[in-house]
Amino acid sequence: MTKQELVQAVRAHAVANYNKGGWDFLVECWEDSDIEEQIGNAKTVRGAIMACKRTMSLLDGRRREEMNMSHW
Repeated sequence: MTKQELVQAVRAHAVANYNKGGWDFLVECWEDSDIEEQIGNAKTVRGAIMACKRTMSLLDGRRREEMNMSHW
């Protein structure tokens, strides 16, 4: 699988999971080059998604913290 095919698979996963786990950040803010950098040496779709999932989860967690802080 080529790097571009992995990038497109990650992007498709992000679109399908737009409202879950921070994937909206990838859809709205990330360029293909950002995804390519994040997936590094991943060889499979699952590996590429997992490489991005960690970052999306961190971004989503930070957003949730900010939202909770604003309710004080």
